[in-house]
Amino acid sequence: MVPIFKEMLRMEKLCAAIGFTKEMIESLLTKKEAIRCNGRIYSEEHRRKFDIRNDIFKVEKNPTDTSKLVLIINKQPIGEWFKEQIEKLHQFSRITTQMEKKGKGFKM
Repeated sequence: MVPIFKEMLRMEKLCAAIGFTKEMIESLLTKKEAIRCNGRIYSEEHRRKFDIRNDIFKVEKNPTDTSKLVLIINKQPIGEWFKEQIEKLHQFSRITTQMEKKGKGFKM
């Protein structure tokens, strides 16, 4: 199997796993277009969905290994983006836990 074809299949599976439609995947892989999205995407690694608002996705060659492809969101590899989102959630969780311990819970 041609290496780039194998990479295209891997990228297609990744895009489907995060929740992209066939049309979105076609735009990314076949037409090589960037797409702007709103909604939610799923991370298998973190087993959760993340909100996206007006975010731009594109498939590019991996800068460190040009035989590989990488899914980019807002000029950042998707794996790094997911890690950043998890870290933000953990920080928010720590802040809310500290506030609750001090008796400053949220008011509705």
